[in-house]
Amino acid sequence: MSGSEWIERFAAKLGLDGPSSEETTLLLDLAGVAAHSSERVAAPISCWLAARAGITTAEVLRVAEELRDETGADGHR
Repeated sequence: MSGSEWIERFAAKLGLDGPSSEETTLLLDLAGVAAHSSERVAAPISCWLAARAGITTAEVLRVAEELRDETGADGHR
């Protein structure tokens, strides 16, 4: 099963629509910023926090990039 298929089926089991193509791209970008600015474990937890934040995925990514820039984090630690 592909990743896209799994996400769609998982979303359906949760009673949700899967993310749009744009949201998927933003979430993958968020995971990349988190993983490359800290330990890899930060990526999935950051996505979980994004879901709880009550703001758009684009805004969450902006906040993550801001944190990366503030901390000067530019690689794995």
